[in-house]
Amino acid sequence: MDQTQSFWQFVIQQSDKLWSQTWAHIGLTLISLVIAILIAVPVGILITRKQKLSGIVLGFAGILQTIPSIALLGVLIPFLGIGPKPAILALFLYALLPIIRNTYTGIMEVNPAVVDAAKGMGMSRWQILMKVELPLAFPVLMAGIRTATVINVGVATLAAYIAAGGLGEFIFGGIALNNSNMILAGAIPAALLAILLDFLLSLVQKLNLKSIRISYLVLPFIFITLSSFYLLPTQIGGKMLGGFTPEFMGREDGYLGLKKTYKLGIETVVISDAVMYKAAFEKKLDVISGYSTDGRLKAYDLVILKDDKHIFPPYYAAPVVRQEVLDQHPELEGVLNLLSGFINDSTMTALNYKVDQLKETPEKVALDFAKAHHFYKPARVPGKGTIRIGSKIFGEQYILAQLYKILIRGNTDLDVITKTGLGGTKICFDALTNNQIDFYPEYTGTGFLVLLKPDRKTINRLAGDVKGVYSYVSDGFKQQFNIKWLKPIGFNNAYALMMRREQAQSLQIETITDLTNHLNQN
Repeated sequence: MDQTQSFWQFVIQQSDKLWSQTWAHIGLTLISLVIAILIAVPVGILITRKQKLSGIVLGFAGILQTIPSIALLGVLIPFLGIGPKPAILALFLYALLPIIRNTYTGIMEVNPAVVDAAKGMGMSRWQILMKVELPLAFPVLMAGIRTATVINVGVATLAAYIAAGGLGEFIFGGIALNNSNMILAGAIPAALLAILLDFLLSLVQKLNLKSIRISYLVLPFIFITLSSFYLLPTQIGGKMLGGFTPEFMGREDGYLGLKKTYKLGIETVVISDAVMYKAAFEKKLDVISGYSTDGRLKAYDLVILKDDKHIFPPYYAAPVVRQEVLDQHPELEGVLNLLSGFINDSTMTALNYKVDQLKETPEKVALDFAKAHHFYKPARVPGKGTIRIGSKIFGEQYILAQLYKILIRGNTDLDVITKTGLGGTKICFDALTNNQIDFYPEYTGTGFLVLLKPDRKTINRLAGDVKGVYSYVSDGFKQQFNIKWLKPIGFNNAYALMMRREQAQSLQIETITDLTNHLNQN
């Protein structure tokens, strides 16, 4: 009962944003769907007339359907930038196959005797199409449109990764923040939206097309398309725009803290950190949330704004390991602690730069570093069990996972399996507590604020206290989860606000307070 109440309290608290993101989700879905209908239906009709093309057209549409959504969005961003445009194009491409296929199938299944009878009555090819074939094929055609609609509602959640809005902002933010209420606030409306649109289209599917003029169906499509553009998020011209990750938007040491402590009032969009840095470099964004040791700082010539009011806690990386694993393999703790003290902030930034910008593999970067610092040893013959290393979905974590793999194989008789790219904090931590992995690199600030969630008094007391935060998370994880924090690796990958160096210098912005003052003056 308490969980239900807390969910509804969350929905009420976030109702304005929930409504705006729902409308944006509807806009993305309807625009892409109507454009797909206007193109796919004529293409489906065309290949019924030129059947030699049917295999090529359907095959090409099928290939588009198999491309992973994230990959397709990534391919489109260099050409269309961030925002609704690449999202609409991606959704349009995904909607093509079911509509083309069902249009083609519906017309091809029309009884040839009926078509011959229409010809015998003197009907033209256009009249046969509009008065015979399309009315008879309409239920099958509408089934394809319904399928495309449901697909697009689901895929549209990924639009949040590229600053296009939609209910995905809640879903991905909830996953990153270990917030079930936030996940449900995005997932439930998306599911209901898919059901509602499918139901409405089922009513259209039952219409008798013979008794309705085609223009009566086409005009609503045009109206829906034009009106849907008003549902999409827009940037107010001339103002600075901030791009923040879903996790950063919902954290006290993120945008929530910036608003409370700095009174920062910047126009924002939610965006994946995979494209955030490049969007800033290409002047699509003015301010971004980032990580202080990220190699893309150097690659895209960005500067960190000084956190002069200290809202970002220390984020020292360290492996978190299930205690039962250490009990079973006591030699593991000493081996993992061998990395402690080897990597400071500048060293980690240089390693990240090799992966992020020079495109070296994490395996090569880790191996070169291990050899350069003389802790590489050839792998022993495994025979005492297997250790499963997890990681979150960014380059730094991949590098650390590979370094630990080298240490374990070179210093123990244990084998290693890496399960990298597990998404955000919630996915990685749940995998650890559910015995899907044995350890992964975590950050003290994340363990402190996201996983243990202390009260405001504790947060204020430990603000900026490196040893105090580490001690707090060590004790808290041991008591609540039976998980042990090993020695910190040595670098602090803190949250940071970043700007293009040229822009920051021209506006004389060096601190977050400077940014706030500039926004207030403009």
